[in-house]
Amino acid sequence: MDFRDSPEEAAFRDRLRTWLTEQKGKFPTSGDEYWAAQGDWHRALYGAGFFGTSWPKEFGGQELPPVYDVIVDEEIAKAGAPARPSLGYLVVGLGHHGSKELQQRFLPGMINGTERWCQGFSEPGAGSDLASLTTTATRDGDEYVIHGHKVWTSYSDVADWCLVLARTDKEVAKHKGISAFIVSMHRPGIEQRPLKMISGVTKEFGQVLFDGARVPVENMVGAPGEGWKLAMTVVSHEREPSTLGFSARYGKLVRQLSSRVDGPPPEALSWAWVQTEMLRLHVRRRLSEQLDGITHGPQGSLDKLLMTWTEQAVGHAALATVGTSDPELFGAYMYSRAQSVMGGTSQIQKNIIAQRILGLGV
Repeated sequence: MDFRDSPEEAAFRDRLRTWLTEQKGKFPTSGDEYWAAQGDWHRALYGAGFFGTSWPKEFGGQELPPVYDVIVDEEIAKAGAPARPSLGYLVVGLGHHGSKELQQRFLPGMINGTERWCQGFSEPGAGSDLASLTTTATRDGDEYVIHGHKVWTSYSDVADWCLVLARTDKEVAKHKGISAFIVSMHRPGIEQRPLKMISGVTKEFGQVLFDGARVPVENMVGAPGEGWKLAMTVVSHEREPSTLGFSARYGKLVRQLSSRVDGPPPEALSWAWVQTEMLRLHVRRRLSEQLDGITHGPQGSLDKLLMTWTEQAVGHAALATVGTSDPELFGAYMYSRAQSVMGGTSQIQKNIIAQRILGLGV
């Protein structure tokens, strides 16, 4: 594998570096201020040609190879700029399972940032065991009526639309009775309650309560009962580190911590360097596979475990290096504890690896 930039990639990287230098200080990088300004940052990236680079041109993307997304993540991290908004899993989900009409209506606004989105999957009693969700959608003429409770819904307080999973058939196997809907967050019957995290951030996550919210039948993604297929597409893509740019973010944090050390580094920081470099090379391998047309299914669980171990190694390094003296770096430690739960618990990922990759227990 040759990880060096092609001439075209090098030119893109240089143009991005120049643009990021011009943006320095314009957008906050952490805390509630970051989340409040993320929509503006999304639109600024898109307007400059640095968001949606690998997505279809017909919906506002550039159809460049996925290596360009990685270049964006790497340079953003090096510049200390805000992270690239994570929407790829929703674009892929709607692109794979939505009708052409839904794609043409919703993908352009999703990609260019003029319409904000959130994902209504997890519930208080159904996170990693997503098939146990209890939110219901009942057909009433030309609409479905939704009742239920979603939680850990990113950007729910600013979202215009939500991709919601709801049970439409209680008589079949639990994973076969789930359907997916595109729901306006501005309709009656929807209540959004922000969640304050231990790190102090209040803008990232929320609870969303659906009490008779109505959605047109044509806003169902796929056919009734096909929500599980969409969910598996979304979560497997969501767990790929090359899509989310986690590797570059962890490298940025490790470099920040190293600059604080005078003398031999703490053992935790040395181990975080090793873990971060391991993930960086793994991301490069995954990227090479994507360029060769290889798609990943349950292998996304391997990626998720590697991300969890790396983020928590970096978090422990922050604690060992600066303790509580730097609120932002201490916040990285606090946030890292969630990684073994968010996006599917580590225990669930190990079960998937055992059953679907190693063939154990089948």
